[in-house]
Amino acid sequence: MPATILVVEDEGDIAILLRYNLEAEGFRVVTAESGDEAQHALAEKLPDLILLDWMLPEISGIELCRRLRARDETSRIPIIMLTARGEEEERVRGLSTGADDYVVKPFSVPELVARIHALLRRANPNLVTTALKVGDLELDRTTHRVRRASRDVHLGPTEYRLLEYLMRHPGRVYSREQLLDGVWGNDVYVDERTVDVHIGRLRRAINRGREADPIRTVRGAGYAFDERFAANA
Repeated sequence: MPATILVVEDEGDIAILLRYNLEAEGFRVVTAESGDEAQHALAEKLPDLILLDWMLPEISGIELCRRLRARDETSRIPIIMLTARGEEEERVRGLSTGADDYVVKPFSVPELVARIHALLRRANPNLVTTALKVGDLELDRTTHRVRRASRDVHLGPTEYRLLEYLMRHPGRVYSREQLLDGVWGNDVYVDERTVDVHIGRLRRAINRGREADPIRTVRGAGYAFDERFAANA
């Protein structure tokens, strides 16, 4: 079963951004717009991790975090605090209240996802898949090694992240804009054609001779990891 993440965030645009990217990562996402809604969601089913906004209506994120840590059933759930407060004393306050990590807005989505994986690995290693394997292509997220058949594939950091992003959902077509947000981060400003350059480098690294190309170009739409690759490899 995929890990469940409760997103407690009253800013609609941020909540949508988080849901989209976390579901693309394979997580099950539950959202709440306030502390009261979050408590109702927690009463129905306990999540594996909570993303908690500091500034919430009714009950603040700090107060909700304090309450969760005081209850036996929620005391061990990993909590990442999301906030616009970047001062050291505020970070210390959030961590002292019981948050496991602290991310300042605006945040990098890839960095946030990496922090989520790190916390889940510590809390429950079974919730995080460390290897992706499709056909004769295997990517190990722990060692950052990629192999195809019996050979190592040497990728640059961007090509590695791009391959990992595509392999998570074979068949799903991502636009260049979605790939830029998911791989480079929405706070990095680069031209969409940069995606084409790195896709070309990725293809040259993973394909040899007459090997099937696992990357599918969808004209006018973007790129996908070919869902038929496993059968053709």
